[in-house]
Amino acid sequence: MALSGAVRAARGRCARALSWVPPAAGTGATRGRDGTRGTGGTTGTGATRGTGATRGTGATRGTGATAGTGDTIFALSSAPGRCGVAVIRASGPGSGAALRSLAGTPAPPPPRVMALRRIRDPRTGESLDRGLVVWFPGPHSFTGEDCAELHVHGGPAVVSGVLRALGRLPGLRPAEPGEFTRRAFAHGKLDLTAAEGLRDLIGAETEAQRRQALRQLEGDLGRLYQRWSHALTQALAHLEAYIDFSEDDNVEEEVLAQVAVTVRALLQELRGHLRDGRRGELLRGGVRAVIAGPPNVGKSSLLNLLCRRPAAIVSPTAGTTRDVLEVALDIGGYPLVLSDTAGLRQATDPVEREGVARARARLCQADLVLAVLDATSVSHTPVALGAALAALEPPPGTPCVLVLNKADLLGGHGGSPSASGAQGPPATLLSCGGSPSASGAQGPPATLLSCKTGEGLEALLELLAQQLAQLCGDPLLGSPSLTQSRHSRHLGACAAALERFGDVGDSGDLAVAAEQLRVARRELGRITGHVGAEDILDIIFRDFCVGK
Repeated sequence: MALSGAVRAARGRCARALSWVPPAAGTGATRGRDGTRGTGGTTGTGATRGTGATRGTGATRGTGATAGTGDTIFALSSAPGRCGVAVIRASGPGSGAALRSLAGTPAPPPPRVMALRRIRDPRTGESLDRGLVVWFPGPHSFTGEDCAELHVHGGPAVVSGVLRALGRLPGLRPAEPGEFTRRAFAHGKLDLTAAEGLRDLIGAETEAQRRQALRQLEGDLGRLYQRWSHALTQALAHLEAYIDFSEDDNVEEEVLAQVAVTVRALLQELRGHLRDGRRGELLRGGVRAVIAGPPNVGKSSLLNLLCRRPAAIVSPTAGTTRDVLEVALDIGGYPLVLSDTAGLRQATDPVEREGVARARARLCQADLVLAVLDATSVSHTPVALGAALAALEPPPGTPCVLVLNKADLLGGHGGSPSASGAQGPPATLLSCGGSPSASGAQGPPATLLSCKTGEGLEALLELLAQQLAQLCGDPLLGSPSLTQSRHSRHLGACAAALERFGDVGDSGDLAVAAEQLRVARRELGRITGHVGAEDILDIIFRDFCVGK
């Protein structure tokens, strides 16, 4: 690629070099920078990504995607465009020389201390800017390599000039997307879950998302999986030792029972972790809520009221909304992706029929349903509300919130409808499907609202915040949540292998049982990027003193 193209590519991306996500994740790129910290949460195991342990003594470790081949990379790490300060980062063995060349000093400044320097083009000697430079000698840097940062004024011409000057230096090249984070992983500064947490932290738009991402970046999720991996490693080591050395009376018979107990306990804990209701994924990607209801009940008006802008066209003519309109909101610190849909009825117009079909399809994908009804046309008794809700056909088991709009036409104030229609707590003893609950269990909450006057909005927001808190949970409490579909996939494969271990173990085929433990351990390792066999051998020699 020509140099000018490299400069344009570097300017056109925000933190392009910090956006690497492991190929198994399949979730796109990350952006970010961690300027002065080199720990980044959970520690790794060096520059290897394993492909699984081989049975026996000749264990191998996968080489995986080892980053860093002796070259030095550079990139704009702050957002592109005009800004007060732009940060340009370099990582690799040539970072120190590059810093000295542009700063015009015989030696870099003291480590991790900002120094004011005149930034010059080494080829022409022209002054490019006056800014701050920082030197991070490895391994105490984000990537674990020698790193340098230049904090310059954020004008496009300044940034372009500095990037062009770096590109002319021998041994330097523009970074690939995510290459800084990939080098941090390769040098044990981050495991894969922490790298994903870094991506999520930079993309976080709500307080709850920030808390969850920061917890993952700091290693809570990685440590949980590492603990499980250690338990599997130990169980596999003990089982291998029993298979290989039980005839020499060096291994006790109780070893097999201990392995079985360990595997059963781990399987139970793993199943509980998988049964989290997708809390982490919902919090990370946003809860998908759909506004559904008959035509002309104020669905688009509700969308505009919640997002506080005229996002949807509002008209007294029924059937105005034809396509799905989506907005992202922050409700009580939780992310909500709200969709306005066409009114649900038997349409005769072909375009409206398509709109209703799209509304039905989006309703089936909803994590939360805001069922909007006309407060003047439906009785506020549980049976009547249940029948009206059932007519909308919400997905079974999906949480619902009943919104009775046009409360201003009732002559009262917004609030929660009771069975008598007066003010009071919700009295909707219904299932989500809309039929009265025979057991008397509390059904979906309901509230009166006037989109015209805004009366009842606070009560609705409180109900939504409660629903979102139940769906997403508190990211700071309890065990860390699953945040990626790839985590669920690998954990499901791990659980299946542990179940097969139990089936095989009962038949006495210990070699096959050991293979199932290796499969389970490999699936866990694929989540964090740590898979190897040397640990198994270490535990065999440490715990059993073979040959004593």
